[in-house]
Amino acid sequence: MKSVKATLISWRNILFPGYFGEALLALFFNLGGIVAGFTVAYQLDVFQLSNWALAIYPGILTVRGMISGLLSGRLGSALHLGTAYPRLLGNTKDFYLLFKAAIVLTLVSCFVISLVSVFVGVFFWGLTFGDFWDILVVVSSTMFLGLALSLITVQVSFISFKKGLDPDVITYPVMSTVADIFITLCYSFTLNLFFLLGPGGRYATILFGMLLLILSLAVLPKSVREREFLKTIKESLLTLVLVAFIVNFTGTILRGISETVGSRLEIYTVYPALIDTVGDVGSIVGSTATTKLMLGLLEPSLSGMRNHARRIFSTWVASIIMFLIYALCSLVINNMFNLQKFLKLSALLLLTNLFAVSIILLVTLFIAILTFKRGLDPDNFVIPVETSLADTITTLALLVSILIMELI
Repeated sequence: MKSVKATLISWRNILFPGYFGEALLALFFNLGGIVAGFTVAYQLDVFQLSNWALAIYPGILTVRGMISGLLSGRLGSALHLGTAYPRLLGNTKDFYLLFKAAIVLTLVSCFVISLVSVFVGVFFWGLTFGDFWDILVVVSSTMFLGLALSLITVQVSFISFKKGLDPDVITYPVMSTVADIFITLCYSFTLNLFFLLGPGGRYATILFGMLLLILSLAVLPKSVREREFLKTIKESLLTLVLVAFIVNFTGTILRGISETVGSRLEIYTVYPALIDTVGDVGSIVGSTATTKLMLGLLEPSLSGMRNHARRIFSTWVASIIMFLIYALCSLVINNMFNLQKFLKLSALLLLTNLFAVSIILLVTLFIAILTFKRGLDPDNFVIPVETSLADTITTLALLVSILIMELI
């Protein structure tokens, strides 16, 4: 009896109510990912108009998530350290340089991901190098329309900080979901514009891409002289190139899932929510860990991360609950619900969670420790790398889980 009581007390201590509630609140916003997934399922014919449209979709989500992650992670740390204020006007120089860096990185990311997509696509997707310009136009147009998310990210950080919530826990999870919905709608809109509305639609997408170029060139002259701006760009470029290769691998896996599941709408519907949630688990654990490392509250070692166990396990349990909710919502929204299908989809998603979350937690903590020890800013690496890896790991975990479930 004592051992049972001790076990319950141990789990109560690990699942610290404040941490669990905060994580569940943050992850709850990922229900919006169901909307993004339903959009993909509903527009599946449009996403299949070219060999690359579905394959680069994870890349667009990840790159936008990487930039939002960089912005939210750096801003969360800055608010804690007092180097930025929770207001848009009259803020610090560092804050505005960070915001400008996000704009420039958006443009650079369009070129990088388009180049890598074509390179990978030639070997795996049946593309030609001539497809580069079409991909660049579509990606640039989508990312320009998504720039509004940077302002929303900043405001969410400010509001959560003013309300006494931890921006490291709230901002990225909330914004990753908002970003997925908004970017999915922008991408779907751009694909329809580019493929279905003739020359006028193509000219419109080119115009949006040119506006992104003009905006980036406008902020460069003064910012390029600033050391902090250059540091952010330099460190993020390394991450961006790595991310570009990773997400194209993700796209290749997604094509494999598409070939395996065919038109199973419930799988497409949950997909964005799954990658969001696994990425958010990593971002919550990673952001809070990097802040504690900077404040000297954690030792930069895996053994030192035992002091972070409450946050880690509380967040993981919250993610399991959300995966079950996604299974229910996906079946209901597609008018497919029955108990047998719910149990089958729940088993698939729980298996995916087990594989994906365990791996992403190890990767996130390793990156945080390694970058901190090397004297680099962990915020420039942890969330951007972790979110892109989370997309690939979750997509691969989903594919493996599907194959395992088919064997049972």
